[in-house]
Amino acid sequence: MDFPVPENEVERLAAVQAYHVYGTAPEPGFDDLTDLAAVIANVPIAMVNIVGDTKIWLKSRHGVPPDIEEVPRAGVCCSHAVCRSDLLVVPNTIADERFREMPFIATEPFIRFYAGMPLIDSGGRALGTLCLMDVTPRELAFETAECIRRIARQTTAQLELRLKIAELMRSQQDLAAEKQRSDDLLLNILPRNIAAELTEKGSVEPRHHPSATILFTDFVDFTRSAAELSPRELVDDLDMYFSEFDSIVARHGLEKLKTIGDSYMCAGGLMQGQKDHAVRSCLAALEIKRFVMRSNQRWTAIGERPWHLRVGLHSGSVMSGVVGKKKFTYDVWGDAVNIASRMESTDEADHVNISESTYQQVKPYFDCTARGALEVKNRGKMTMYFLDRLNPEYSADLDGVEANERLKSALAGTSVLWSLH
Repeated sequence: MDFPVPENEVERLAAVQAYHVYGTAPEPGFDDLTDLAAVIANVPIAMVNIVGDTKIWLKSRHGVPPDIEEVPRAGVCCSHAVCRSDLLVVPNTIADERFREMPFIATEPFIRFYAGMPLIDSGGRALGTLCLMDVTPRELAFETAECIRRIARQTTAQLELRLKIAELMRSQQDLAAEKQRSDDLLLNILPRNIAAELTEKGSVEPRHHPSATILFTDFVDFTRSAAELSPRELVDDLDMYFSEFDSIVARHGLEKLKTIGDSYMCAGGLMQGQKDHAVRSCLAALEIKRFVMRSNQRWTAIGERPWHLRVGLHSGSVMSGVVGKKKFTYDVWGDAVNIASRMESTDEADHVNISESTYQQVKPYFDCTARGALEVKNRGKMTMYFLDRLNPEYSADLDGVEANERLKSALAGTSVLWSLH
């Protein structure tokens, strides 16, 4: 190595890297201090240099051509000044054997005077130098030297302030990212407007919904399936099904409420402007049924036991709100919830069972099979229907699951949020 290094060189270089200043563009705070140093010392050249491992970066300059940004560490006097704890003054560089052969001294612009004050931070690391140069030999007055020391301290303070501002910005970015993660997590638990109200007010006002559609699903003989599968297989299968249910429910503008064991619950009509909730819920139910049946074809092909599903829907009035302070839950209550659950429990495997109330709202658009009045636990006899498929005139596919443009047009005006993909 053809230049001296401080005893704490490893620590010093780590500090230079931590300040993230090497290689950066000019900044007014450093430029002003450099200009001030040149005026006070009455010299034509002044610089704030950041000393790297083998090169030096001119962070600010006075009287130096703008195309000179980086110079070899071995070729400048700063490599010696950075090893000191105080001002290095060289009255006549050509008379000092340490410097006489250096570029800019032995060649143009033939620097003859140098003074460099190390920029020592609060950790005792010399990050660089504030240096002054002249093309004629000279002495540095005591008062001027004191001023240069003070300007160097202000330059170091500027570096540390710059670091603290950068750290503050990173902290703010980390906080913003953490808040975004928290908000995203909240939106996975609560509807958007409910999450916003909870965040803003710390609580959620309970709401009455005169008309909503509740949808329940449940796997047939789940207990037997659970006994035949390993815990990992069981959880993986449920995750596969419920993850797809989540996508279907979101695509149709419904709100997932919860899962209980192998039961999945969602609702339509809880958000303002969604008056076509019964149609949306029926479309989601048919798509859920199709996904499970297609999955069963794959299970059967590889010799695995298929999963059979019951789906039940009912439309009616409900109350909604958030309960709990830890692990809070957005939920709905009301007779409509109980009836929807009964629609699911009185369903047959691989069918969608809807109540009379839901049927009356969707019968223009769907083909249904009347089941008559069936006995329902704690409810007596209730009229119900199998939801078979979309009416062909409203279907975009042969299965009668996907809505066509005619259905969307027919429902236009019933919901400000209507959007099927």
